[in-house]
Amino acid sequence: MPTLLFFPVNGSGMGHLTRCLAYARRLRERADCVFFSLSSAMEVVEEMGFAGDYFVSPLWSVNATYDWNCELAARFGMMLERTRPDVVVFDGTWPFQGFLAACRAYGHPLRLVWSNRGLLKKDAKTVPVDKSLFDLLIRPGELGGTPGEKRTPEGVRQLHVPPVLLLDNDDILPRTAAREQLGLRLEGRYALFSLGPGNLKDVSGPGLRLVREVQDAGFTVVWACAPISVRDVELPATVQPLAVCPLARYLRAFDIFVGAAGYNTCCEVAQAQIPSLIVPNTLLADDQTARARMLAAHAPVVVSPCETDADAQAAVRQLLARAEQRDKASCALALNGADLAAEAIWQLAQQ
Repeated sequence: MPTLLFFPVNGSGMGHLTRCLAYARRLRERADCVFFSLSSAMEVVEEMGFAGDYFVSPLWSVNATYDWNCELAARFGMMLERTRPDVVVFDGTWPFQGFLAACRAYGHPLRLVWSNRGLLKKDAKTVPVDKSLFDLLIRPGELGGTPGEKRTPEGVRQLHVPPVLLLDNDDILPRTAAREQLGLRLEGRYALFSLGPGNLKDVSGPGLRLVREVQDAGFTVVWACAPISVRDVELPATVQPLAVCPLARYLRAFDIFVGAAGYNTCCEVAQAQIPSLIVPNTLLADDQTARARMLAAHAPVVVSPCETDADAQAAVRQLLARAEQRDKASCALALNGADLAAEAIWQLAQQ
């Protein structure tokens, strides 16, 4: 079988790692998939049955940029020598110089894929990249986007796919089975909170404000603990912590959901169709406000920054109203981006 080496960077959440896992899950029967990850959630990779190596990201390194890239080139070069991949899939905003240097120095034929999600803010920092270095560009789509294929000015195939999801619909547990696995009461009213790891933004302030509002409405609150979080949120004794991955498998166990507007979260809410309050994080480079509004067009969702007590009260009232009005439905959008991207990667490996 061909060997595929996946290189997810470390972002503010787990989006890069999850997309690479989504591709690898679809390819595991046809290829040997291994990981070189800047995300610290290596236990998630191993729990899904893949081998991998961890390298500290520049966000957590004390090295200067040049020194970090030099070390990356050496470490990734050793990974290439050890695994001898046919295709390398890089998922990140822009490829690191150390990564590109290691690929150039590798003395065997190597196909390169760049998986690069868009929807950045207009003023977001960008770095010029020579796209001709890659054999395939994959653009994971947003909800309601237009899939398609074209050639870049450099002649590289660029594939725009529908939203990329880790799990298929059949992988998401129904309400009763999900509650049984999580140890929740079948007749209870539960709200799931997943506001991100809190590494770049303190989520405890708005989070605990919303916890009080939801508890006052009669729900038991369950707080999802992110695998890459570097600090624990101090939760009230009445809030139940939850550490499972992938969280999407259990979404239908809950009556309502409160979360950030990251790529994974929005796609998974659309897939599960759970009534949700989405709180965009405005400190990031990607436009979470725009993504949340896209989600609201395809799922029973309320969007609010929840910056004040009044905002939180109004948002929770709207959320409860949406939950009461909700009809059981499935998402009408195509959500098979992972399948299409995996097939394109496989075809490249065959060349």
